[in-house]
Amino acid sequence: MNSTVRSSEASSGICETPAEIGEFAMRFTSTRRGARLARRLASHRLDEWGYPYETEINESVSAVVGELAANAVRHGHVPGRDFALRLTVSVAAAETRGLRFRVEVSDTRSERLPMVALGGGAGAAVDGGGGLVESGRGLLIVACIADSWGVVPRQSGPGKTVWAEYAATAVGAAAGTVGGRPA
Repeated sequence: MNSTVRSSEASSGICETPAEIGEFAMRFTSTRRGARLARRLASHRLDEWGYPYETEINESVSAVVGELAANAVRHGHVPGRDFALRLTVSVAAAETRGLRFRVEVSDTRSERLPMVALGGGAGAAVDGGGGLVESGRGLLIVACIADSWGVVPRQSGPGKTVWAEYAATAVGAAAGTVGGRPA
C-alpha cells in the first residue's frame, strides 16, 4: 500500500497552502475489505487530527468515505487495480474559522459514472415493481451529508475521481482545538 500523510505541524519540503491543516492519502485493494479499511483509517486519521471518533465531524466524514469507497469497489472495480483515497482538511474562511473536509476516491473505471436521481429520496430506492431495493442509496447518503459532491476525470491515468466536501465550524471540532492545535 502506498500512503501519504501530511500535517502542517510536520516540517517537510512538501509545499502546502497555509490554510491546509492535514492530508491523508492511500491506495487500497478494490475489495470490500479494502473499502472497510479505508473508512477505518480515515476515522483514525481524523481522530489523530483532533476530531474524536464519536463527534459529528468524524462520523459524517467517515460515512462519506465509506460510501464512496464501497461504490469504488462495487461499480469502479477493474481486476488487478486498486482504488485511491485522499482526505484533506483545510480552513475554509479565516473570518468564520470554518473547516472544509474533502474526500476524494479514485478508481480506474471511467465508463461507469455515478448518478443520483433528481429529487433525491424514494425514487432511487424503489425498483420497477414498486418494491424496495437492497442497494442504491450510497450517493443519496453522500448528498445528504456532504455540502457538495461531484465526479471528475482522474488526473493520473484512466478512470474517475468522485469527491465530496463537508463543511464544519471550528467549534464543532475537539474542544478548543483546530486540527489538533489550540485555537
